Amino acid sequence: MTDSSSEEAPQPAYMIEGARSSRSKCKTCRKGIDKGAVRLGILVEGPFGTGYMWHHLKCAARNQFAKLEEAYAMEAWQYASEEPKGLPGLEELRKLKEEADNKKKERKVIPYAEHAPSGRAKCKASGETIPKGALRVALGQEVEFGGQVRISAYLVLPHMVAEALAQPDIVAGREIEPFELLDHLRENSKSLSDEDFAELEQQIGELR
Repeated sequence: MTDSSSEEAPQPAYMIEGARSSRSKCKTCRKGIDKGAVRLGILVEGPFGTGYMWHHLKCAARNQFAKLEEAYAMEAWQYASEEPKGLPGLEELRKLKEEADNKKKERKVIPYAEHAPSGRAKCKASGETIPKGALRVALGQEVEFGGQVRISAYLVLPHMVAEALAQPDIVAGREIEPFELLDHLRENSKSLSDEDFAELEQQIGELR
C-alpha cells in the first residue's frame, strides 16, 4: 500500500508569480520574461512530463483571457513562493483583451477594397498614382520567405485587377479563385457602401 503522505501534491493548473530568473520566454510573444516580471504559467503535459508554459501576464490577457480568468478565480498567485508585486486587477486585464479583440476585427484580410487614404501610393500593376479617395484593390502577392510562401498586399487600381491576376505570383487571395474575388471583396471591405461596390465591379470588369 502506498503511503499517501509521501505522495507529491499535484501541481496546480495555473501559477501566477514573479519570474524567478530571466531565462524563460513568453510562449505568446516569444520574447524573454524579465526576472521579477509577473507571468502566468499554464500547466501542460508533454513527452517529458508536466510543466508550465509561461506567458507575460499582459500577453495572456490579450490571447489567453479565459485561462487567465480561471487563474484569477483560483487565486493562482497563492502557489508562488511569494506573492508577486504589482499584480494588476482582472478588469484592467479585461480591457487589454477588448482592445486586442477590436484590433483583430479591424485587421484587413486579403483581398479587400478601400478608398485610398492618401495620394502617395502607386498601382503596382501600372505604375499610375492612386489618387486620394479613389477605389483601390489589395490582391495577394506570393512571396517566399524562409522556405515558406507568404501572401502580402499588392495594391492595384480596379481596372488593373484582371491584368494583375494574369501574373504568376499574384493571386485573388489565399485559396481563392479569380471568379470568386468580388464575393470576398464584399465580405472583407466593410468600409465600402453598396454604391462603392457597384462602381468597383464596373471598374474591375469581367474576371475569368
